[in-house]
Amino acid sequence: MSFSLQRSDLRDIYEKVVASERIGDDDALRLFESKDLNAVGAIADFVRQRKVGDRASYIINRYINYSNYCILSCQFCAFARKKRDADGFQLTVEEIAQKAREALHLGITELHIVGGLHPNLPFDYYTGMLRALKAVDGRLQLKCFTAIEALHLAWLARKTVKETLLELRAAGLDSLTGGGAEIFRKEVRSQIARGKESAEEYLDVHRTWHQLGGRSTCTMLYGHVESLADRVDHLRQLRALQDETHGFTGFVPLAYQPDNNKIPVTTLPTGFDSLRTIAVSRIYLDNFDHITAYWVGLGLKLAQVALSYGADDLHGTIVEEHIFHMAGASSPQAQTEGAMVKAIREAGRVPVQRNTFYETVKVLDEHQKAEDASGVAPLPAVLEKNLATA
Repeated sequence: MSFSLQRSDLRDIYEKVVASERIGDDDALRLFESKDLNAVGAIADFVRQRKVGDRASYIINRYINYSNYCILSCQFCAFARKKRDADGFQLTVEEIAQKAREALHLGITELHIVGGLHPNLPFDYYTGMLRALKAVDGRLQLKCFTAIEALHLAWLARKTVKETLLELRAAGLDSLTGGGAEIFRKEVRSQIARGKESAEEYLDVHRTWHQLGGRSTCTMLYGHVESLADRVDHLRQLRALQDETHGFTGFVPLAYQPDNNKIPVTTLPTGFDSLRTIAVSRIYLDNFDHITAYWVGLGLKLAQVALSYGADDLHGTIVEEHIFHMAGASSPQAQTEGAMVKAIREAGRVPVQRNTFYETVKVLDEHQKAEDASGVAPLPAVLEKNLATA
């Protein structure tokens, strides 16, 4: 036991964790309220080590947003636009397929695709998009649509959620994304995302997908108007669904970004808060195998530190991210594989390239390196042009 934990008022929680006992909501709140970040981090790092050993993962993927037109007006969202807005966009299926073809040069294994709730795109646009992307390369794993998008598509198709998910899977959907969870407590949800799906609806979409044999990730948006108790309540509901279905592959805490939205937040997520949130999530979510430090919201340097506070994954190369950057994220639009490998190695971990389901694609031992391990290798010219105009 570390010096900090020997004298810490969290020692009883540490002993529970070492004994593989599940911590309760009161324990989680104590961890959130503790100012001893190193003690909380040491407990989380113990759990991480027991779960995955010294491995830390990343994925070579590309984000594509098919449109930012949306019928909702969530207060926290800087991404959505109405049809009257000059900076709205909508991609054709061929434009999306072309982005996928370009990204194959980077060795991607996954396309991560989400968008707004478009007011008039037909259901066959979405199934046609999935089929077109599978035609580009059938090995590409398609991680698409948030829970609220699935509900919207069910409404468009005039089908149940189950029937809709079955059609999407038949067209090529491999995994649902975890976006849109925000904070589950109704009172908070009404302040930041009035009109969006309820917590129960979010969870039921994922439950249905899991019951069909599908896998997905899940998220929590933290650092706005929620309380620490609200975070614990959110994690509790995710842990309960995981107990029921075992369908979540990983959890991705998302730091709130403050620009261009209508939430009056005066204290933004700090590095302390982000590391604490990742650490408590790792300790509390004992039935989750993986916790991601999302470098887009944290920056790669803090995400690297998070590998010692319970995280075991840095997410992906992404190539072109709009949602967080339109809300003020100052991180790069893309990350090279080499930069992530370097960050993982500096943290004392073994880099592992994973796929959508956190399955190993390759392990890079100390004698191997990614082709762009310097972190400065140029992108293909067509991608450089696209990013310059994004």
